[in-house]
Amino acid sequence: MAGFSVQRYAPERGAFAKLTARDSVLRRLDWPLLLSALALCLIGSLLVWSATRNRTAINQGDPYFFLIRHIVNSGIGLCLMIGTMWLGHRTLRGAVPILYGLSILLLLAVLSPLGATVNGAHSWIVLGGGFSLQPSEFAKISIILCMAMLLAARVDAGDQLHPDHRTVTKALALAMVPIGCIMLMPDLGSTMVIVVIILGVLLSSGASNRWIIGLFSAGVVGAVLVAALGILDKYQINRFAAFANPSLDPAGVGYNTSQARIAIGSGGLTGTGLFKGSQTTGQFVPEQQTDFVFTVAGEELGFVGAGLIIVLLGVVLWRACRIARETTELYGTIVAAGIIAWFAFQSFENIGMTLGIMPVTGIPLPFVSYGGSSMFAVWVAIGLLQSIRVQRPITA
Repeated sequence: MAGFSVQRYAPERGAFAKLTARDSVLRRLDWPLLLSALALCLIGSLLVWSATRNRTAINQGDPYFFLIRHIVNSGIGLCLMIGTMWLGHRTLRGAVPILYGLSILLLLAVLSPLGATVNGAHSWIVLGGGFSLQPSEFAKISIILCMAMLLAARVDAGDQLHPDHRTVTKALALAMVPIGCIMLMPDLGSTMVIVVIILGVLLSSGASNRWIIGLFSAGVVGAVLVAALGILDKYQINRFAAFANPSLDPAGVGYNTSQARIAIGSGGLTGTGLFKGSQTTGQFVPEQQTDFVFTVAGEELGFVGAGLIIVLLGVVLWRACRIARETTELYGTIVAAGIIAWFAFQSFENIGMTLGIMPVTGIPLPFVSYGGSSMFAVWVAIGLLQSIRVQRPITA
């Protein structure tokens, strides 16, 4: 009987041992990274629900409309993360030319009659059924992968210690194509994020410091030219004017930031309570489920709740930094560094514009803001980070 029992249950112990083995995928996942991202999505669901449940003008009379869609978007994003992990960042390295080409085609489609304007930015493709696509979010991923592939190719092969000037020039030239398309929309927020991504990628690649200095100089010259040639739309110029002078036209261009600061300031230490914020319930803050979702946290959850969001974002960045440091291939390091630059700057810009320390540019808070394209893109990025973590060599 004892022998029978051992034979009967040995396969189960074997399967469990495989799942918990030191080299198993489950053991090698970065759980703090994954759980922090999931916690941000959960908090975001509550904030989006609070911001939209009374807004009958946009929720089609259903108080759960945005809540359900946000949860669905998060679920789809989680599936995309799993799919990205299953493919692996090394497999995707071979598909980079295809992914880059698709991202360019989607950006060009936005500039065609297929594109749609939302909140002044002509950066969307309407798919029907209430769904839309923002290709600039996926362009961030394609730029990271494309530049990483070029900059790391000869270094990972052992031919060079650092990318040479010719390689860096090619990488920057490829990055300029999607940036040019995004500027024509115009989508200033996404352009700013991508520029920071490029800087992060170059810094992590070991490229000469002259390139970094040159990019900073080019950025200053480019900003002057953009202002002088009138490339920016009037609403974008007004946003910068309101940032430079917070008291400028509080009922007009400065209304968003003024109401955002009132909402956050009224929350105090612990907040007014979920669904009990007067600014949120009174619908005084525009676009509160997307760009200004942090104001809901500040008002209803207070300093404690808003601080928790910042801590969770910090954990995501900390784990991403650790993944970038521990990988043994330059390609993985560059991909992780590009994602770190993306998440760090976008989080700082979004939270900063609600506090009045950064200009309003219309970019979402990662994992928290409502929006399908943004949610899908950040979860694909988490999948890339997890793939780099899982596929690293096991140390003794």
